[in-house]
Parts: sequence; structure tokens; C-alpha cells
Amino acid sequence: MASAPAQLFLALLSRLLALPAVEAVEAGDASALFLGTVICITGICACVGVYARKRNGEV
Repeated sequence: MASAPAQLFLALLSRLLALPAVEAVEAGDASALFLGTVICITGICACVGVYARKRNGEV
């Protein structure tokens, strides 16, 4: 039996494959999606950094 994260990943992947393909995406939508992704990843990394510093007593 697969682990819970693997099962979740497979469930999400199967839902994405079942969705109809988008015929056209405007450049503004694509750039907004990319910018949002970059900001989210940067925020997650910042939170992990703050947590690591607090855990080591550097703050």
C-alpha cells in the first residue's frame, strides 16, 4: 500500500488529467500564475528560514 502523500499525489494527478485542456491562455494569465507561484515559493522559503533560525536560537 502506498503512503498517504503518494496517494494524495496520485489522486490530484488523476483529477488534473481528467480536466479538459484549456484551449487558449492569455499572456496576462500566464504571467500572473508564474508570479504567484514565485511569490508563494519565496514566502514558504522565508518561513522555513525563520523557523530554522528560531530553532537554532539565532534570533
